[in-house]
Order: sequence, then C-alpha cells, then structure tokens
Amino acid sequence: MLFNSFGFLVFFIVVTTLFFTIPNRFRWSLLLFASCFFYMFFKPEYILILAFTIVVDYFAGILIESAEGQKRKQFFLIMSLVANIGVLAVFKYYNFINDQVTGIARLLGYANHIPYLIWILPIGLSFHTFQAMSYTIEVYRGNQKSERHFGIYSLYVMFYPQLVSGPIERPQNMLHQFHEEKHFSYENLFYGLQRIIWGIFKKVVIADRLAMMVDYIYKDPYPWHGLPILLAVILFAFQIYCDFSGYSDIAVGTARVMGYKLMENFNYPFRSRNITEFWRRWHISLYSWFNDYLFTPVVINKRAWGSWGVVFALLVTFSISGLWHGANWTFILFGVLHGLAVSYEFLTKKYRKRWSKKLPVFLYGRLSILITFCYACITWIFFRSTSVHQAVYMLKNLFKTNANGQYFYLGVAEIRGLPSTYMGLPFWQFAGSLMLIPFLFFSEWLLSGDNMNRFRTFPVYLRWAAFYIIILSVLILGVFDTKQFIYFQF
Repeated sequence: MLFNSFGFLVFFIVVTTLFFTIPNRFRWSLLLFASCFFYMFFKPEYILILAFTIVVDYFAGILIESAEGQKRKQFFLIMSLVANIGVLAVFKYYNFINDQVTGIARLLGYANHIPYLIWILPIGLSFHTFQAMSYTIEVYRGNQKSERHFGIYSLYVMFYPQLVSGPIERPQNMLHQFHEEKHFSYENLFYGLQRIIWGIFKKVVIADRLAMMVDYIYKDPYPWHGLPILLAVILFAFQIYCDFSGYSDIAVGTARVMGYKLMENFNYPFRSRNITEFWRRWHISLYSWFNDYLFTPVVINKRAWGSWGVVFALLVTFSISGLWHGANWTFILFGVLHGLAVSYEFLTKKYRKRWSKKLPVFLYGRLSILITFCYACITWIFFRSTSVHQAVYMLKNLFKTNANGQYFYLGVAEIRGLPSTYMGLPFWQFAGSLMLIPFLFFSEWLLSGDNMNRFRTFPVYLRWAAFYIIILSVLILGVFDTKQFIYFQF
C-alpha cells in the first residue's frame, strides 16, 4: 500500500480511529494486524519472510540475554545475523553474485550452470532486516533487555509507518513506546498532519513532477548531450530528496498522530558543507546504523593502522552501504565515491581548515555547499543509471554539444501542429516544475526552527487555513499515478 494512494488515506483514518477507540491493552494487536495487512497489500506471501526473521530474532534475543559466557552469547548473535543476512543474500543478491560467478567462469573458460532465481524483491527488505539486526546486537551489547512479549517484538519490526522505507529504528527508542499507554493529543494531531501533508506535497507535487523530466532523459540518454543531461542530473537530486524525505515525513507524521515518536531521517542535507556532513544530514538512520555496527568496530579492530585504519573502515563501510542500496555495480561505485570523498576530508581536515582562513567566511561557506552539492549530484548519476556504461556516457556528455553544435537543446519540436516539448513536457509545465525547486527551499526555511515555533503560536484558523492551501495545491498540482517511492526497491 502506497502512502500516496487513496487506499492509504482510508487505511490511516480507520486504523487511527480504532486505535483511540479500543482499550490500550488491545492496541498492539490492532497495530500488528494493520501492519501485516499493510505489508501484504504489496505481495501477501512475502509476509512469511518477515515471520521467519521475527521468530529467529525473538528467540535469539532471549537466548543471548540468558546465555552464560561470552562465547555462547556470540554464538546466538551470529546465528541471528546469519539468518538475517542470509535472507538478504538470497532474495536481493543471489542473482547478482551469480552474474559475477558467470563472468569469472567465462574468463577461465568454464560455463556456470548455477540457475538464476526469478522473483520480485520483497518491498523494504533491507530496512526491516537492518532494524531486526539492531535489536539482537543491542541485546548482545547489554544496551537493551530482550523483549519477552512476542507481539510487541513483532510490532517493533512490522510497525507500518516505517516498515517499508524506514527510518531504521533502534529498540531503545521504539520498544518502550509500544508498552506505554497513548492518549489522544491535539498537539500530536496537528504536528502529525502537518508532516503528512508536507510529505505528500513533496512526493506528488515536487518529486513526481521532476521525475517526468528525469525519467525522460534517463530512460534513453544516448541521443542527448549538454544541458538536458545536466538538468536531469541536478533535478534527480531534488527528486530523490523530495521522494525519500517525503516518505519519512509521512512516516513520522503517521506515527506521531498516534503518539509514537520516530527518529528524524533528514536534516536539510543540501546545506551541507562537505560530504561527511552530508551523511550526518541525509538518511540519518542508515548512516548511524553503519557508524555504530560496522564503521566503529572496524576502526577499533584496525586501530594499530592509525589514520589509514580509519580510511580503511570508511571505504569498507561506504562500499557496503552502496551494495545495501542495490545489487548492481552502479550502487557499489556510488558508495565507493562517497567513501573516497569522506576519506579525503578526513585526511585533509587540518589543511582545509587553513585554506578556509584565506577566504571570507561567507564565501567559503557558500562555495563549500555548492561543491558538496555538485559532488553529490555526480555520484547520483551512478545511483540512478541502469548500468556503469550509461553512467559513464552521461558523465562524458554533461558539458558536450550535440552533432549540430547545440548545448542548450532541450528537445524542442513542433511537428504537425503538436506543441513544443522541453524534456518531454510542454513549456509551461517544464517551467513550472523548475520553479518548484526555489519554492522547496523557501518552504523549508519557513518550516524550520524559530519560524515553525512562531507559526504554532498563530490562531488555530490561520494554521488550518495554511493546511487547506497545501491540500488544495496537492489536489491541483499533484501527479496521481501512484508512482512508487524510490527507496521501496531497497
């Protein structure tokens, strides 16, 4: 079930109404049933995969906590991790690994007879697998007591607002909330609806409108050169941000209406002055997961290497995070490029601090933001492309002219009375879609910090009037083809 569908609106209203109607002791079962229904709406049989990992990790947590001796605790933890990573490996990476085996076999003059498996990747598999693993790791580390209520633990993994695309929560933040009694709150309702409406606006008005131009170029980039490719690359940055942060806004808002607080997944990433800061602001739950469970252990293990141990840990972490996004070399290269950038920033931190003093603070800050944004856009070429060959083509032709020496050619054509098009859109739609980007920056400034606090002091009728304006904008400007969220594929 997609957040940007009418079906979800009905689902949300019904579930939330029932949640505050029934006694507190039954609410966990309502939410668990609703979450199962929500997930099975995509492909019912894949609920069995979640059931398998839930059962394994539930008992693993109890066994880890009750085990005597470090080796026995490690054994049960490894058992849990192998089960979770094994599910990922089979459903997400089996065919990719088989492709690599086939390539190596051909180089050696052999044939690979291992069959390929044909199935659809379970929605959000990487997200709920990582959330489940964080539970057993935290129990092993002694930071979390094992959850003895099987239904509550199942709800921790299955909670529908963040089941498919995060945020990837920790047990310390969520498990105790499912045991607490929740009461209806006007403040939670107002805040939650605000986040939901803004998230839907970012998805259906901004992301899906920009997607029409981005997809037009990326589906077949080879006839294009220059400005169309450059625009597609830049617009994809805003598309993926509005798509993914829009989902996170809806998830946070949906949970908050019922009184549950999810972690924030984005913190104005396009204000970042370097790639290190970018990852502290972008997909925060994934960054913190890799930092706590992969980067830090590797750094500790390689501490004898000094600074190069940190670089090694960064490259390993970002390479694996790239692979986490998808079973394709394009995603691995995306991760490696970010790992190289963060490693460079780590090794040159002192030198860059000296360079910063040679420029005015205002200028250095703006240049840093621009360079960071440009680098992120370049790496997203690999993220969005279907192959390394396509990504390299787009990189080579970002600033080239076409065969007629034209750089600014955007696909304008008037044939037999048909209207001219610009990257697949009529001019006014093209121009209006571009204007959504400065509107996004203005709106985020308006909704941030002190501005939002002041807005909350306005009379109720003014606040609800603002909501109605956004809702009307969604209804008038939204693209309602129920386009799937980008991160559903991960």
